[in-house]
Amino acid sequence: MPLAVGDSAPSVSAPNQHGETVTVDFEPPTVLYFYPRDGTPGCTTEAEQFTLERESYHDAGVAVYGVSTDSVDSHAEFAADHGIEIDLLADPDGELADAFAVEVDDSRNVAARTTFVIVDGTVHRVYTGVNPDGHARTVLFDLLDDGVVSLDP
Repeated sequence: MPLAVGDSAPSVSAPNQHGETVTVDFEPPTVLYFYPRDGTPGCTTEAEQFTLERESYHDAGVAVYGVSTDSVDSHAEFAADHGIEIDLLADPDGELADAFAVEVDDSRNVAARTTFVIVDGTVHRVYTGVNPDGHARTVLFDLLDDGVVSLDP
């Protein structure tokens, strides 16, 4: 069972697709989405759509990170091939997945598709069983509807 609404989110660090260590401390509001595998159809759709919504998330003051158990090199290739412009965090040992209690299929070393919205260091929303198509927009609209962020100038 993944972390639940109201749980404290652990601060985490991992390398992104550029090999740079990124520390996620959840200031500002943050979307942290776990996905199974680079380059698969659903994961590509999800990452491309988060990239398309990147400006709106930025304007709303929300950070977005994708996480999978793939390597830095895999993330780099995936990002280059599909124009992904958000940080993709490499979690090959499943440490981030473990910190968020995200299920990992040990036989294939893939994390379950799970998204966390963290506000002020606390889990605000959890999405499981995510349909990747439209998910980026759904999460943004939920943040707006919840009054967590605004796109007003």
